[in-house]
Amino acid sequence: MKRFFLSLMLLCPLLVAHAQSDDFGIWYTVNAEKKIDKKWSVEGEVEFRTRNNTRTADCWNFEADVNFKPVKGIKISAGYMFMLDNVKEKITYNPDGNYNNWRPSYWASSHRVMINVTGSKKFGRFEFSLRERWQYTYRPSKTTTRYDFDNAYWEDTNVRSKGKNMLRSRLTVEYDIPKCKVDPYASVELFNALRLERVRYTAGVDYKLKKIHTFSLYYRYQAVNNFDGDNDPNRHVLGLSYKYKF
Repeated sequence: MKRFFLSLMLLCPLLVAHAQSDDFGIWYTVNAEKKIDKKWSVEGEVEFRTRNNTRTADCWNFEADVNFKPVKGIKISAGYMFMLDNVKEKITYNPDGNYNNWRPSYWASSHRVMINVTGSKKFGRFEFSLRERWQYTYRPSKTTTRYDFDNAYWEDTNVRSKGKNMLRSRLTVEYDIPKCKVDPYASVELFNALRLERVRYTAGVDYKLKKIHTFSLYYRYQAVNNFDGDNDPNRHVLGLSYKYKF
């Protein structure tokens, strides 16, 4: 297991070195879940992400969920997420190739509502789960500033509001190692909004301590199709998370 942890931590920088056009970031997550009874639970989560090879803050996410298990192997949940995104700078050019406008990076808020349905089934020491998520994300309009190179002055510009529906399908397989507190897992997740926009591949391990503490380490590769014009790069991610159940 020590070799597995070491290999996972070394994998991200090596991949970035071989794919200079891709980005690399670290995602930190803290989660707390409170069990109300056998069927109901609530949880909250805070996540911080970096980009630009970890040199730039990417976003803060604050999430709250309500979970319901009607029968064994089925979980239904509804949640809300408040997001603070560090929007990248944007530069436009004139037809002659000279600078036109420059809008510096800025922080903007977004709101997201989610409904999840997850089904899981064990086969020996393997557990398979499929989560289907519908989410709607709304970004309010915001006034920012940009520099006009042609006229050599700063001016206000309005970023219009935007709403987007997304269907996310995630298949996960986890293996229970006999007499071991570490469980390896792998998953693939598809992001669809009328067409496939991105795919996430994840491999990691969970370390459970006294049934209430779970520490996770994972590597993730996110491939982006950029249909929405954001020009996001493909991304390598090292993830670190902690979950507390009470």
